[in-house]
Formats: sequence, structure tokens, C-alpha cells
Amino acid sequence: MLTATPIPMLADNYAWLLRDPETGTIAIVDPAETAPAHAILAQLGNRLDYILLTHHHNDHVGGADALAKHYNAVILGAAADAHRLPPLDCAVKDGDTIRLGAHTGTVIATPGHTIGHVSYFFPETPILCCGDTLFSLGCGRLFEGTPAMMFESLGKLASLPAETLLCCGHEYTEHNLAFALSLDPDNPRLLARRETVRQLRAAGQPTLPAKLGDEKQENPFLTAPDAASFAERRAARDRF
Repeated sequence: MLTATPIPMLADNYAWLLRDPETGTIAIVDPAETAPAHAILAQLGNRLDYILLTHHHNDHVGGADALAKHYNAVILGAAADAHRLPPLDCAVKDGDTIRLGAHTGTVIATPGHTIGHVSYFFPETPILCCGDTLFSLGCGRLFEGTPAMMFESLGKLASLPAETLLCCGHEYTEHNLAFALSLDPDNPRLLARRETVRQLRAAGQPTLPAKLGDEKQENPFLTAPDAASFAERRAARDRF
């Protein structure tokens, strides 16, 4: 079974190490820098086969080119953003399939945060590497896309199985939770989640991956009934 391990980078980023134990194949999603990647790869035989990029922001691609050259790894990213990503060995688009060892993943176009943003879904585990489109209890800012565009992208992700593990690009859960509680302060699920999140962060542990089934009930951007409601919540979150 494919495994996903968060690699803390920069102040609050996560790159994700994907590993197929059966074949030893290893990929890293969105490496912002090189040193944390080298440290974890040194424990795994100094092997890196693939680098998967979700979007072009430097806090997601800053280490990609150097890591690819060091390990002779293949870089995959959105064809639509090839002009502003590190040099791609494989340019992908919505609906394409990719192979990581014995596992097949699907590329899902998820514009909104940026126009060319893509996510990667591996159904067997299942794992979703969603970059800055969907966060635990939140979603990405609309730097390039429209509310309608992001609402549609989130709908695609919400249609995936409830047991899907969300491998998001940032540790934003605490602040997102505070915003969610500002909208629904007596929600028992959110209150229980607050205690869990507090305990994890106090212990220096990540709050990710999160379960999509929980997010569909607790994340205010996934519970928005329409694009207009989503836009109101996103604007309120920007001001929060």
C-alpha cells in the first residue's frame, strides 16, 4: 500500500513523501527546499524517483530542480503551467494517469488558488495530494481563479471516497478551525476537533493527513451550498 509522510519545510509547509514499499519507488510532492528532503531520503537509501508539483508557487517548487538533478528524478507538473514551473520531464493534464511503482494515480485539475493547479489522487490507499486547493478545515486563497472556479474544484475533491487522506500543502488547521468555529461556535464536531488539534500541536505533531469524510462535515468551504455562499465564506476568511 502506498504510504504518505509529511516533510515539514519552511515555516508551515509540508512536502509529502510517497513510498511504495513493494517496489521501493519514492516520490516527493511539492518540495520547497532541499535539506529536509535529503535528510529523510538518507534514511531510505538516498533514492528519489519522482517529484510531483501541484502549482508554481516557490514555496512548493523551490527545491524541485536541485533535487531532480541530485537524484536523477523525474519532475511531473501541469502542462498548463509548464512555462512557470521548473523544467518538466512529464507535463500532465486533467484525467491523466501516472504510475508510482505498483500504484496508479489520477491527475485532477483543481484551479482556483492558481489557474494551473493540479491535485494527485491515488485510489488504493486512498491518498489525495491537493497542494493549496483544499486544507484541513479550509481552502486556498484565490490568487488567480474565481470563486466559481474554486467551488467547482472543491466539488471534484469532495466526490472522492470518505476515507481519502488529505495531504495538504500547509499546517493551517488551527487557524482554519478558529474561523470555522466563528461561523458555527456550538458545533460539537468542531469542538471535539479543537481538542484533538490542540493536543497534536502541543506535542509538535502534524494535524495532517486529515480524512475527507470528516472534512465534508466540518470544513466550511466544503459545506457551502453554492458558489455564492462559498465566495462569502472565502471573503470572510480573508478578513479573519
